[in-house]
Amino acid sequence: MTKPCIICVAITGSVPTKESNPALPVTVEEQIESVHESFEAGATIAHCHVRDDEGKPTSDPERFARLKEGIETHCPGMIIQFSTGGRSGAGRERGGMLQLRPDMASLAVGSNNFPTRVYENPPNLIDWLAAEMIAHDVKPEIEAFDLSHIVQATRMQADGRLKGPLYVQFVMGVKNAMPADKSIFDFYIETLKRLAPDAAWCAAGIGASQLVLNEWCVEAGGHARTGFEDNVRLDRETLAPSNAALVRRAVDVCEKHGRPVADWRQAREILGLRQPAA
Repeated sequence: MTKPCIICVAITGSVPTKESNPALPVTVEEQIESVHESFEAGATIAHCHVRDDEGKPTSDPERFARLKEGIETHCPGMIIQFSTGGRSGAGRERGGMLQLRPDMASLAVGSNNFPTRVYENPPNLIDWLAAEMIAHDVKPEIEAFDLSHIVQATRMQADGRLKGPLYVQFVMGVKNAMPADKSIFDFYIETLKRLAPDAAWCAAGIGASQLVLNEWCVEAGGHARTGFEDNVRLDRETLAPSNAALVRRAVDVCEKHGRPVADWRQAREILGLRQPAA
């Protein structure tokens, strides 16, 4: 298969801590360095969360602005994707950084269970986030935690709330949500192709499922996500030394299956993104 594979690195997330892996980048400076290492290793999308001075998740636009500036300076051309996830803020606070015009932002289009709580994404907030992304020319990455989220995203594209073509990420392996199940994964792909034939897709596997999903995605012609947000280990006994180490592992999977790794220009072309400012 000659189709280039886009590798996304989710560098920090909202859940991991320095206690779970001391290499987790928490400060903006640590995050910029980690993204740079990951970019050099082959990642072309940086999925970004920010933390406050106590290391807790926040949606602070000022921190996102500093992170964006640092990535643009040190990783020219890399695709910057902000998280609008629910652990970082409440209500419209979750989208307060979209005015910074990152290339992309995550968008969950429905609610589901997480390990200890409900991940709430009410319809009015989803519609507001989607409208903000259109207003600021930000391409959504649809985070599909459930089959219904794929269906809802295609409905939103059909009625103009989302611009196409869609980019959909299947999230699998979250406790109390969708497991990393190959039959379900295959049905996700089949359903997306049927409802949105022009859509591109990737998948995120949580914990030990990360490498499994990397294999499934690369083999099936999709794109891959890795990074500390989803998994902080190389294996049960070994902590990953860096996000870049996980990126290199995803690159190895691409080489195993004969897939070239997309550079940033190819990734932007595949996703229909604007070119970076000169």
